[in-house]
Amino acid sequence: MAVQKMIWVLFSQMILILFFLDFTNASGLKLGFYWRSCPNADQIIKTTLNKYIRRDPTLAAPLLRMHFHDCFVRGCDGSVLLNSKRGNQAEKEAIPNQTLRGFNVIDAVKSALEKKCPGVVSCADTLALVARDAVSMIGGPFWDVKTGRRDGRVSIASEALTQLPSPFANISELKQNFAVRGLNVKDLVVLSGGHTIGIGHCFIISNRLYNFTGKGDTDPSLDPKYAAALKKKCKPGGDNKAIVEMDPGSFKTFDEDYYRIVAKRRGLFQSDAALLDDVETRAYVQLQSLTHGFTFAQDFADSMVKLGDVGVLTGCQGEIRKRCTFVN
Repeated sequence: MAVQKMIWVLFSQMILILFFLDFTNASGLKLGFYWRSCPNADQIIKTTLNKYIRRDPTLAAPLLRMHFHDCFVRGCDGSVLLNSKRGNQAEKEAIPNQTLRGFNVIDAVKSALEKKCPGVVSCADTLALVARDAVSMIGGPFWDVKTGRRDGRVSIASEALTQLPSPFANISELKQNFAVRGLNVKDLVVLSGGHTIGIGHCFIISNRLYNFTGKGDTDPSLDPKYAAALKKKCKPGGDNKAIVEMDPGSFKTFDEDYYRIVAKRRGLFQSDAALLDDVETRAYVQLQSLTHGFTFAQDFADSMVKLGDVGVLTGCQGEIRKRCTFVN
C-alpha cells in the first residue's frame, strides 16, 4: 500500500507539472509576428479603438477585464468572445462574464483588420492588443505584446464559472488560482491593481454589506465609513443594475489610487480586502500607497506580459477566426 501511495503521489505531481507547463508555454509568440502578413495591424487596431475610447473612456476597464477573463479560462485563446450555440452555453454566459461589455468594440476592430488582412490576425491577439491600447489611452502603462496566438474552438460557461478568480475569494484561493497559471504572488497583487479603473455591481457586494455571516451584519474588514457610503448607493434587495466606482473619484483614470484605497480597508470586493491578509501582498499594497505607485506602472506592464503568455495556442493549433463570435 505504501508503494502504491507513493506512485500515486508522484503521478499526481507529474500531472500538476504538466498542467502547469501547458498553461505557461508561450513558445511561438514573438514581437512583430504580423510584420509581413499584416504590417499595419497595430495602427488599424489603435485607430479603430480610439474612436470608441474617445467617446467613452469607461470602456477601457471592461476591455482589460475581458482579456483577463479570456486568459484565465483555457488560456489566451479568444474563447471568451465566442457566442453560445445549440447544446452549449459559451463563457460569456457565465455569471462572472454577464457584466462584461465591449464585445462590439472587438468586433469592430476585427472587422477593420479583416478588410485589410483577411484571415491573418487572430481574435486572441486582437483582444490582447486592444486591452493594452485601451489602458494606454487612459493614461496607463504601455507594454510590448508578443503576437502569434491562435483562436480556440471551445468555450464552456461552466469552466468560466469555476476557473475565474472569485470576488469572494480569500487570499489562499487567489494565490492558488494564479499559481496554476504560472502567475506568482506579485502578479496577483499587481494585476489586482487593474481595479483602479471600472465599476462594480451592487449585487456582488450585497452580502458583504448586509448579511456577511448570515446574521444581518457587515463585513468587519470593511472600513465602517466606507460601508455606510456604499449602503447609500447599494440598497438591500435593490436594483441588480446598480453600480459603484471601483476607485471612487478616479475610476476613469489608470493610477495607483487602488492601493491607497485597499490600505484604508476600502477595497470593494472581498478579494481586494484579502490582499491585506498576506505578508507579501500587504507589503506591496503599503509600498504603492506610500510611494504614489512608484513602481506600479512598470510592474503592471510586466505582469500583463506574463498574463498574455498563459495557455496560448500557436503554430497549427486552433484557427484564425474570421469572426470572433463564431468558429470558422
